Amino acid sequence: MATHSIVYGFELLLRHITPEKFYVEACDDGADDVLIIDRVSTEVTLSVKKDIPPSAVTRPIFGILGTIHLVAGNYLIVITKKKKIGEFFNHVIWKATDFDVLSYKKTMLHLTDIQLQDNKTFLAMMNHVLSMDGFYFSTTYDLTHTLQRLSNTSPEFQEMSLLERADQRFVWNGHLLRELSAQPEVHRFALPVLHGFITMHSCSINGKYFDWILISRRSCFRAGVRYYVRGIDSEGHAANFVETEQIVHYNGSKASFVQTRGSIPLYWSQRPNLKYKPLPLINKVANHMDGFQRHFDSQIIIYGKQVIINLVNQKGSEKPLEQAFATMVSSLGNGMIRYLTRNLLLDRLAGFGMRMFIQICFSYFLVDPAGAVLSNQEGVFRSNCMDCLDRTNVIQSLLARRSLQAQLQRLGVLHVGQKLEEQDEFEKIYKNAWADNANACAKQYAGTGALKTDFTRTGKRTQLGLIMDGWNSLIRYYKNNFSDGFRQDSIDLFLGNYSVDELESHSPLSVPRDLKFLALPIIMVVAFSMCIICLLMAGDTWTETLAYVLFWGVASIGTFFIILYNGKDFVDAPRLVQKEKID
Repeated sequence: MATHSIVYGFELLLRHITPEKFYVEACDDGADDVLIIDRVSTEVTLSVKKDIPPSAVTRPIFGILGTIHLVAGNYLIVITKKKKIGEFFNHVIWKATDFDVLSYKKTMLHLTDIQLQDNKTFLAMMNHVLSMDGFYFSTTYDLTHTLQRLSNTSPEFQEMSLLERADQRFVWNGHLLRELSAQPEVHRFALPVLHGFITMHSCSINGKYFDWILISRRSCFRAGVRYYVRGIDSEGHAANFVETEQIVHYNGSKASFVQTRGSIPLYWSQRPNLKYKPLPLINKVANHMDGFQRHFDSQIIIYGKQVIINLVNQKGSEKPLEQAFATMVSSLGNGMIRYLTRNLLLDRLAGFGMRMFIQICFSYFLVDPAGAVLSNQEGVFRSNCMDCLDRTNVIQSLLARRSLQAQLQRLGVLHVGQKLEEQDEFEKIYKNAWADNANACAKQYAGTGALKTDFTRTGKRTQLGLIMDGWNSLIRYYKNNFSDGFRQDSIDLFLGNYSVDELESHSPLSVPRDLKFLALPIIMVVAFSMCIICLLMAGDTWTETLAYVLFWGVASIGTFFIILYNGKDFVDAPRLVQKEKID
């Protein structure tokens, strides 16, 4: 198996600030490099430690996330706190937990009041994304590629920096690093950062110790929030696309099983309009086949054969999407693609077992301690439900379990006839890890933890699980309608889908937001509060109290239905990027 990158990043850095320059000093053993950023000209140069002025203000940092241009000028974003996740083949994996956003400008006196307000809003957007959980990095290991992809590389690839060789689908700070990317000599200061979920566990079965790792890589292409980013774009990138890799490391042998999830690859939308489940709309005039083929052409090039597992309902509002998806697969007529609905999947599994089904379809990647490849994964299961979250995660955890069963038996960890389900200690680790993975993916896309995690953790639905699902559904409803516009704008700004131009006569933020979208939550909160107050402070008679309660109850319900009649006027919609129009 090929070795990993020779051009490593720096593990420990010091940030020095003077009124004129930022200095980033490499503190690894033997390192003398210093990155200098001119705060006036924005020029980036490489120097040595003796050039750092003694008067500079110093603080330790753990990486440069990149730079962003806002109304006030450029900002430098650095990682100030990190948490160790574990070691990955002797490479340390970190989660970035806190950041500093440093202005190149020493003063804001050059800005008007309107520009100051816009800049403050843009900074709030950047800080919102930085506050999202799930940013991971390593200074010595390429987290963006699967084990199988890393095993099939050239010597030239191995000599590239981590930034150069990274899979750009999963580099969430790619836009922020664009200036450093243009200068290969400073690449050791530029860390590619993954967004998603990583967990590592040292496990034991039958007295044999192995490492079990789960990595979910969230694509930065067509990224966004639940209802504002659906389907595909003109390049074939699917919304909420996530590559999940399960890895086993035992006595030097390494095994990997990869799955993908992504939105139904058609041009469709489901914009919030205050209804609990807005009606999905399929674009009537778009060339669906063009985008559909682009999507699967790229998937086949990267992963090989595709087994689509479409978990959307075959009735109700989801039915047209399921039918359209099936029709597109049939029309494409590509022998590398197989299509299964939930019912077909269950029939197939019942027919000859999930483990056999996985092995017949794809097998898995396996390399021995000497680096010899014993088997390759020849394709992936591509799962989706409407959100590619809850139902999808349940199915992925079941498929991954059967693959893991086969891997551990082949490696000699499990005896013949033993089942993972019988290994109580490992089962707890496995179920909780997949439930944590579900929660991470759900929070990043829908704004709350996942639904149905009680089933993932325990194998059955529980009363507490149903209550938590109801609570999360309520929070999702609120966020999807009243805060997701800001969340979507924040992601678009962070990823470079929108670039700030301070010379624009009218920024999108200068367009007054229709404050009607605040009406529903305010009125409902006031009405509910009044009902509670009436109950707590009863009048002279229960008749009087009941009258107050009925008045405020009817007022709140009536207002709700009035607003619901034209709900789209009350939601918090994005302002920075014009989304596709759906007919």
